[in-house]
Amino acid sequence: MADTPIVLVDGSSYLYRAFHALPPLTTADGQPTGAIKGVLNMLKRLIKDYPDSPMAVVFDAPGKTFRDELFEQYKAHRPPMPDDLRSQVQPLHDCVEALGLPLLCIEGVEADDVIGTLAHQATEAGRDAVISTGDKDMAQLVNAHITLVNTMKDETLDVEGVKKKFGLPPERIIDFLALMGDKVDNIPGVPGVGEKTALGLLQGIGGGLETLYDDLDKVKTLDFRGAKTLPKKLEEHRDQAFLSYQLATIKTDCELPVGLDDLDIAHPDREALLELYRELEFKQWLAELLEGKDEGVDDATGGTPLPDEGDVATGSDSRAAREDHVILAQADFDAWIERLKASDTFCFDLETTSLNYMEAQVVGVGLALEAGEAAYIPLAHDYLDAPEQLDRNAVLEALRPLWEDDSRTKVGQNLKYDISVLANYDIEVVGPLEDTMLESYVLDSTATRHDMDSLALKYLGEKTISFEEIAGKGAKQLTFNQVALEQAAPYACEDVDITLRLHRELRPRVMAEGQLAEVLEGIELPLIPVLSRMERTGVALDPERLHAQSRELETRIRELEARAFELAGREFNLGSPKQLGQILFEEQKIPVIKKTPKGAPSTAEAVLEELALDYPLPKVIMEHRGLAKLKSTYTDKLPRLVNKSTGRLHTSYHQAVTATGRLSSSDPNLQNIPIRTEEGRKIRQAFIARPGYRIVAADYSQIELRIMAHLSEDNGLLEAFAEGRDIHAATAAEVFGVALSKVSPDQRRSAKAINFGLIYGMSAWGLGRQLHIERGQAQTYIDRYFDRYPGVARYMERIRAQAADDGYVETVFGRRLYLPEIRSQNRARRQGAERTAINAPMQGTAADIIKRAMIDVDAWLSGEDFDAVMVMQVHDELVFEVKKGQVEAFIEEVKGRMEGAAKLDVTLTVEAESGANWDEAH
Repeated sequence: MADTPIVLVDGSSYLYRAFHALPPLTTADGQPTGAIKGVLNMLKRLIKDYPDSPMAVVFDAPGKTFRDELFEQYKAHRPPMPDDLRSQVQPLHDCVEALGLPLLCIEGVEADDVIGTLAHQATEAGRDAVISTGDKDMAQLVNAHITLVNTMKDETLDVEGVKKKFGLPPERIIDFLALMGDKVDNIPGVPGVGEKTALGLLQGIGGGLETLYDDLDKVKTLDFRGAKTLPKKLEEHRDQAFLSYQLATIKTDCELPVGLDDLDIAHPDREALLELYRELEFKQWLAELLEGKDEGVDDATGGTPLPDEGDVATGSDSRAAREDHVILAQADFDAWIERLKASDTFCFDLETTSLNYMEAQVVGVGLALEAGEAAYIPLAHDYLDAPEQLDRNAVLEALRPLWEDDSRTKVGQNLKYDISVLANYDIEVVGPLEDTMLESYVLDSTATRHDMDSLALKYLGEKTISFEEIAGKGAKQLTFNQVALEQAAPYACEDVDITLRLHRELRPRVMAEGQLAEVLEGIELPLIPVLSRMERTGVALDPERLHAQSRELETRIRELEARAFELAGREFNLGSPKQLGQILFEEQKIPVIKKTPKGAPSTAEAVLEELALDYPLPKVIMEHRGLAKLKSTYTDKLPRLVNKSTGRLHTSYHQAVTATGRLSSSDPNLQNIPIRTEEGRKIRQAFIARPGYRIVAADYSQIELRIMAHLSEDNGLLEAFAEGRDIHAATAAEVFGVALSKVSPDQRRSAKAINFGLIYGMSAWGLGRQLHIERGQAQTYIDRYFDRYPGVARYMERIRAQAADDGYVETVFGRRLYLPEIRSQNRARRQGAERTAINAPMQGTAADIIKRAMIDVDAWLSGEDFDAVMVMQVHDELVFEVKKGQVEAFIEEVKGRMEGAAKLDVTLTVEAESGANWDEAH
C-alpha cells in the first residue's frame, strides 16, 4: 500500500452537523457563516493531519437519485433545508475550491455513493482510504484498507472500532440498518424492530438478512424479550426489509466523471481565499493568510508568476478616492468626447441587458482615461422614476468614430463581448486592442480565473462590487436597465477604472517575460475580432434532420432494450447494477473480472467495455448507453439552440479557458461532437450551408506528430514526413520490423496508438490496455519505437529536465505553460506534470498555428476575391461556407494560407474537402 492514504470528506454530513452543533455566526450584513466556518475548521484539521494525501470533498447534488426510483417515499419526511443553511452552501463550495480541494457534486447518486466508489477504487489501486464523516451508514465501507475519521468527535473507526461501537462487524451494518430502518432518510425497516432488537437478531443468528430469513424459526430460540413473536412480524415485512437493505446499501461501482487521478493534494488559491475571507468576515484567518500563516497553504509557486508581497493589499478600497462622473447632460458628454479625442488610448465597458451577445442591448457606457477617474453614461435605465438620459443612438453615433479609429487603442476586459454587442448597432471596433483578460491568460494560462473581480483581488488587492450586490440573485435578479443609477454608476465606473489599472499592471509583466508579448500581440489580441465575426456569422443547422435522427435513435434505443431483454431472458432495469450483475454473472455465468469491496461482481463501465468484446449482452448495454447520451446531448438539444432571428447556430468561443492555448466553445460545445460512430457523424450532417453555398472543411493533418518531429529533430520522423510517407505505416514498419509494403492494417492501427499514445505520455500499461496485449509486449513496442526514433526519447528527457529547472514549458512561439507540480515530492503528481511537459508544447504549438491561420484567413476573406465566411473552428479544423462555383479555387488558396501559418522543419499539410454539409466535407 502507498504511504499516504486518499482522504474522502463527506461534506454534506459535516455541513448539517456543523449547522446544528455550532453557535450561529453572521456577517455585518446578516449572511450566516457558522456552518461554513465549522466545516472549514474540519477541513483545515484534515489538511494538517494528512498534508501529503490526495483529497476530495463530496456533497449531495440537488435532484432525485436511483433510491427515489426504488422507493418514492425515500427521504420524504426530511424537512426542507433551512434558509440560513441554504445560503451557506455556495460560499462553502467556493471556500473548498479556494482551499485547492476537488469538490464533487454528482447528479443521480448521493455523496455516500461517490465516496464509496472512490474508496473502492483506491483499495483496488493499492491505496488506503480515509473517509471523514459523522454518518454511521459509512461504517459499512470499513475494511482493512478503509478507515472512518470523525473530526467533530475526534473518533477513528477501523474494523475493530466498528465492532466495538456497533457490536457488529462492518459487513453486517447494512443488515443492521435494513432491520431497524432510518427515520431521517425514511428507510422503513421492519416495524417494531429497533436498534437493540436488530442487534440481538444479528448477533443471535450469526449472519445477515438472508441467513435470518432462511430460518425464521431460529429467532424463537433467541434469548431476548419478544423473540417468540418476531418471526411473524419479520415474515409480514420481508419485502420491506430487503427493500430497506437496497436503500441502505452504499454503491461502490458508480459511473463517475472523475477518478482517483483527479483528486488533489491541497494547493490553496491565496487570492481567492483572501476574497472569500473578507466577504465572510473571517478576520483571524484573513490576518493569518496575509501574514503567510494559514494552515494548509503551500507557498511553493512551482514557477508560476505570482504578485510580489506588496501587490496584494489588505482590502483597501479605491472607491472613495475615485472621481466618478454620471453623464446626464449633453454638455458634459461633449466635454468627455473632446477629452477622448485628445487621447490615443481609452478604456471602455458596455453595460447591457444580457450576457448573450446576440440579444444584448446597450444600457450604458463606462469610460476611463486615467486611473482614479471614470465616467458612466446611462442610456436606457427604465425603472420607475429613472432620470432623463441621453439618447442612446446619438451617444453611440458620437462614439462611433473613436471606436472605428484604427490609430486609437481601446482597453477592455473580455473585449470580444463588447465588440459583438456594438456590431448589433453596426459599429465595428477596430485598431489596437488591449484586453486584461488575455493579458492575465498569457501570463499564466493555468490560473483558474481571469475575470475582472479575481484579477482585481490578485493584482490590485481590491474586492470589487459584484453584480449580485446591485441586482440581486436568482429568479428575482434585475437586469441592468432596472438597476437604480445610485448603484449602477459606481459599479460601471469601477469596471472601467479597475480594468485600466489592471492593464497598467499586467502589460509590463507580459513585456518582461520571454516571448509572451509576441503571443499576446501576434496571436491572442488579433484573434478577438476574428472570433467575434465567426460567432456572429454562426452556422446553418437543419433541425428537421436532427429531429429525424432523434426519432431514429429513440427507435434504436428501444430495439436495444428489447434485445437486452431477449439476451437476458427477461425484462430488467438496464440502469441497475444489481440486476445486471445477477443476469451476467449468476444467470449467464459470465466470468467475473472485478469485484466490489463486498465481494459482489462489478458492473462498472470499464468492466462492461471489456466484457463487450466477447459477450453480446454487455455490448448491447454499452451501445444503449452511448445512443441515449447522444440523443440527450446533441440531437434533442442542438435544435433548441438555433437563434430564432438568424435561423443559425451561434456558439461562443473562449480564449482564456484551456491551459494549452486551445480554444473551447459552449452552447454548444463544438469540440465534443462525436465523429467515430455512424450515429455521431450523422450529427455533422445537420450542419449545412445556406442555399447557393457549400461547406468546406480544412483540417491540419497529423499536426501534433509533425510538431513532435520538429521539436525532437529526430531524423527518422523528419525523413518520413519529408518523403510523404504514411507516418503510422512507417512507424509500424520500424516497430514490427517489416517492409513498409508488408504492414498490415492491424499493425498500422497499433502503430497509430503508439504514435499518439507516446506524445500524450501513455505508459506501457495504458498502451497494453488499448491494444489488448500484455504489459510486457507493450513495453517491447515502446522500446523498439525509441530505438528507431532516438530523437524522440532525447526530447522527452530534455523537456522533463527543462521543465523541472524552469517550472514551465514553451510552445514554438513562446506561449508558456506553468507546471506547479513538476517539483512535487508526490511521485504520481510529479509524473503527471512530466507527461504534461512533454505534450503541452505540441498541443500549444498546434493551438498557436491554427489561431495564426484564422487571423490570416480572416484578413484575406475581408477582400472581395471570394464570397466565403469562416463559420467554425473545431480542434485542428476550420469550417467555411463558400459560394458555389468558387469552391475549388477557395480550397487551393485556403490550404496554402493554413500551411503557411508556421515554418517548421516539417511541412504542414492541410486536407480540405467540400460538401452540402459538414460530414460530407470532412
